Amino acid sequence: MAKLTIADLKKIKEETAKSTSLRDGVANVKITVHMGTCGIAAGAREVMNALMEEMAQTDRQDIRVVTSGCMGMCSSEPNVTVEIKDAQPIVYQKMEANRMRQVFKRHVLLGEVQTDFALAKM
Repeated sequence: MAKLTIADLKKIKEETAKSTSLRDGVANVKITVHMGTCGIAAGAREVMNALMEEMAQTDRQDIRVVTSGCMGMCSSEPNVTVEIKDAQPIVYQKMEANRMRQVFKRHVLLGEVQTDFALAKM
């Protein structure tokens, strides 16, 4: 096994810090992908993968991504809740990868609620 250099360790530290800040950091935006059994069966993993791809393309450090279980609305799964500081949380329904990309680019980054996909304001 090759020896790790200081540069290798710094790179590992930066990558780890970036991934943990999604869960634990101070955030102005929180995105919850509801991944109960019904959500996963309806495609929540693909939604999460699309979200993580979008997150990798942005340099924003104030967005936190979390998962949760079922919110009791199984017929509308996969559901995603977007909470932006000083705004009402929005629950999006029947999400899929392209819808998640649109919600991320327009709602999360630009502040434009995507009413076509919205289930409810909290």
